[in-house]
Amino acid sequence: MSGPNTNYDPVETTPLQSEALEQMVAEATAAFAGAVTVADLKAARIAHTGDRSPLALANREIGALPPQARKEAGQRIGKARGEVNKALKAREEVVRAAELERVLTEERVDVTLPVELAPAGAVHPITGLMDRIAEVFVAMGWEIAEGPEAEAEWTNFDALNLHADHPARQMQDTLYLAPVENNTLLRTHTSPVQVRTMLDREPPIYVICPGKVYRADELDATHVPVFHQVEGLCVDKGITFAHLRGTLEHFARAMFGDVKTRMRPNYFPFTEPSAEVDLECFVCHGESVGNPERPCRTCNSEGWIEWGGCGVVNPRVLRAAGVDPDVYSGFAFGMGIERTLMFRNDAADMRDMIEGDIRFSRSLLGGAR
Repeated sequence: MSGPNTNYDPVETTPLQSEALEQMVAEATAAFAGAVTVADLKAARIAHTGDRSPLALANREIGALPPQARKEAGQRIGKARGEVNKALKAREEVVRAAELERVLTEERVDVTLPVELAPAGAVHPITGLMDRIAEVFVAMGWEIAEGPEAEAEWTNFDALNLHADHPARQMQDTLYLAPVENNTLLRTHTSPVQVRTMLDREPPIYVICPGKVYRADELDATHVPVFHQVEGLCVDKGITFAHLRGTLEHFARAMFGDVKTRMRPNYFPFTEPSAEVDLECFVCHGESVGNPERPCRTCNSEGWIEWGGCGVVNPRVLRAAGVDPDVYSGFAFGMGIERTLMFRNDAADMRDMIEGDIRFSRSLLGGAR
C-alpha cells in the first residue's frame, strides 16, 4: 500500500478551488432567490445543502488530501457553507412571510357576512307530541307521573290483575332481565307507574304517565320493539264511566281537532268494564262504509280507526295498591304516542320515527307541537 502523496497540490483539485466554491455559493444563492414558495425553497435547500449537493461532494474530497493541505481546504469549504446557510435563512424568512400573506389574502373570511354556524336542529315529533299531551292534561289540573323502565314483575303484572298464566307474561312478549329469578323486566306498558302512584299517595289522584315501553316485536312499518305510551289514571270519589268518556272526548279534540269518537266493549284485566276507543276515519269520514266504489285504505272501509284502550279501574287493582274500592273508584286509559303521531301527521312508516333523520323531524314539527 502506498502512503499519502505529500506532493499533492489541493489547488489543482477543481471542487476545492476558490473559484469553484464561489460558483457553488453563487448558484445556491441564485436558487434560493428564485424560490417563491416554501416548496420551491425546500427543493433548492436539498439541492444545494443536502448530502448530494456540490458543497457536500467537495467536502468529501478533503479526506483524500495530505494532512498539511486539509486545514486550508476545510476552511474554504466551511466559509462557503456558511455563506450558503446565511443566504438560505434570509430567503426562508422572506418566503414564509410572503406565503403567510398570500394565505391570509386568499383565505380571508368576511366576518360581517351572515352565516349559519351550525345546522338548526328540531324537536323530535314524538318528544313534541308528548309535551303537547302533557300541556293538555296539566291545563285540566292533572299531574305528570314517571317511573323506572326496569320494573318489578309484580308492579308490571300482578298488581294489574294479570294472572301468572296470562299470555302477555310469556317470553315472546316480555323482555326479562337476567338473571330471570330476580323477576325484573323492561316494562311492557306505563301502567306500573299508575300502581306506584297509588302506593305513594292518597286519593284523589289525577295523573298521566307518558314514557317508553318495550315489547318483543319485530321492526316493521307499524311495530317497533321500543315505543312510547301515555296512560292516564283518575281515582276519586264518585268517578264513573261518564267522566272517562268526557275526558277522552276532550283529549281527542285536542289531538285531532273536531273528530268523533266511539267506544266498543272490550276486555282488559286491569279495568272493568273495559272499552276500545275509536276515532272516525279522518280520510273518508265513514263514507267508504258499504261503498265499494270509494274504498278507504286508512280504515279498510270500516269508517273507524282504533286509537287506544280504557275502562273503569278494576277493584282488584285498587286493593292491590292499597285503595279502598268501597270508597273510591276511578278510570284509566292508554294510547300509543307513535300511533297518535301517525294519525295526526299521516306518517306511513313507524321506522321513520327512529332513524334520526332531521328532515323527518322538521317535516312533522309543526303538527307535533
